[in-house]
Amino acid sequence: MITGPTQRTAGVDLVAGATRRTRGVDVVAGSTRRAPGVDLVAGPTGRAAGVDLIAAAHGTADPRGIREVRELIRMMARRRPDVPVSLGFVDVDVPALPGLVARVVADSNQAVVVPLLLSGGYHVYVDVAAEADRYPGRVRTAPALGPSPVLAEILADRLGNLGCVDHVVLAAAGSSDPRALADCSETADLLSARVDRPVSVGYVSGAGERLASVLSRTPGEVAVATYLLAPGFFADRVRRLAAGRPVTPPLGADPRLADLALRRYEAVGYRGTGSGGRFGLAGCVATA
Repeated sequence: MITGPTQRTAGVDLVAGATRRTRGVDVVAGSTRRAPGVDLVAGPTGRAAGVDLIAAAHGTADPRGIREVRELIRMMARRRPDVPVSLGFVDVDVPALPGLVARVVADSNQAVVVPLLLSGGYHVYVDVAAEADRYPGRVRTAPALGPSPVLAEILADRLGNLGCVDHVVLAAAGSSDPRALADCSETADLLSARVDRPVSVGYVSGAGERLASVLSRTPGEVAVATYLLAPGFFADRVRRLAAGRPVTPPLGADPRLADLALRRYEAVGYRGTGSGGRFGLAGCVATA
């Protein structure tokens, strides 16, 4: 939680434990409520408020995971005080993404949905993409956060000194979509190049070789890199399956992750205007 002084985010007061209003959407302790007819004004920078950013997370029943994701959202909001930021979920938790997008678009007309997901798969290519299909020209969607050298950097930092480690196993959630598995394999390659160790991928669900199997056939001293966003059921399962081997924590609310999510937002093609912003040609191409 934020414990410092009150901050301004796109014309909104943000204090520890308080509800934050973003373009008529209240973000508070696991629910989103609509307040019709509420308009935001320019933030303290004097810039017009940007197109809404809707972060789409998977969701979890574990309060530790929810706290971590919300802290990541707060990091993003602090970095872009001109952009209204809200949080929706593609599974398990509320507010559900479709209802949140409907409320934001009704109030502000345009939005960019940024998946807080580490690889492509059903949620990215079906759930998130459906929102752009539902509101053509008004909603755009960004790609998943991974694969990215930024994620490999965070994973390497979590692993720390690997002087006694022969092999790293990347523990991922898993998916039935082969594109998600390919993304995880690419992440493993990026991590391997960074830590100068072979990196294999093991999954705790979906298709692909299961983590327990990968661990059982991997010789030497092994460290497990947890390729999950936040604590919860899967992270606990990874630790159990590691059976005493070194295990990193989930990626969590890392400032580099917040910056990566914002680059995904910016690369979609939004550019500001004096009247509040519109979609246009992207000024740059995302490099991470």
